[in-house]
Amino acid sequence: MPVEGKSDLERIGLFSEMSYITTGDKYVSHYMRPFNEAASKNKQMLPGGSKTMSALQAGYFDSEFVRVFSGEAYTDPVQLRRRYRLAESKKNLGKAFLPSNGDKWPCGLGSYYGTIGGSYPYFSPQVREKVRYVPPGKNFYTNPGKKGTGYGYANLTIGEQYEHLPDEYDLARITAKKAQEQHKQLFKGGPFRLNLYPQEYFDMNPYFTDKPLPPEKKSPSEKRVALPFIPSSPAKKAGGMKGGTFDPYPSHSAEPYVVKDTKGVTSARERQIFHPPPGPKSRPVTSIMTLNVQRSLNANNYKTAQLTFF
Repeated sequence: MPVEGKSDLERIGLFSEMSYITTGDKYVSHYMRPFNEAASKNKQMLPGGSKTMSALQAGYFDSEFVRVFSGEAYTDPVQLRRRYRLAESKKNLGKAFLPSNGDKWPCGLGSYYGTIGGSYPYFSPQVREKVRYVPPGKNFYTNPGKKGTGYGYANLTIGEQYEHLPDEYDLARITAKKAQEQHKQLFKGGPFRLNLYPQEYFDMNPYFTDKPLPPEKKSPSEKRVALPFIPSSPAKKAGGMKGGTFDPYPSHSAEPYVVKDTKGVTSARERQIFHPPPGPKSRPVTSIMTLNVQRSLNANNYKTAQLTFF
């Protein structure tokens, strides 16, 4: 029998939809529903309430106190410790070790009581025997110093007074002059001079000559080159003033609506244009070295001038 509507495969992708368990059940609302419905029905377990801890048996599960160990004997812990020490002492091979004497404590500073080796002579505070002090001999006695500075007073020194020697005036210059003369006497000739001594020029005046001057050469006449053609005026560009046109621009017609500003007749002074004063201008300046050369070597003394070296 054909099924009305779509098949289960088309609706949910299954060959056949299973039947539902809760089909026909009564709807139960979840609003104000009890959490545990069985706890509110029939009889429930009554624990009897909570009990506080006390010395009574009421707080325990059993009605009577039951001992953990039944029939155990009484034990004394002190007696057990004594028995353990006796058992351990039987294991010793001989008597217990006792030192020959107890620890000894010093009875004061500097006492060696209680030490192993006693005192040592190296640490003895006894002072060593010193050699008898022999004072050195006395110094020789002299007369007391004489008063006075020594300048202008005689016989104030230890030794004898120095004799007066004459001191010539300017003795150092005379001695130096004699030494210079003795030095010049040892020369065998004049000073050695080379012909290749570097000089600025081969002669004192490089422009001086005894030969007659050659005839003056006439320079060839220069050929005049024709000047290039220069137009009277450069080309003018067309603009609002019509300066680049062949015909002059027509004069401007008077406009009746604009009033011209009338200017009075001005004098020649008023027509002059204002020119500000010129500022400082640079000019060629001769150097100090060139001025000194021109002063020391000029047209009057160039033949007799001599070079000076510093």
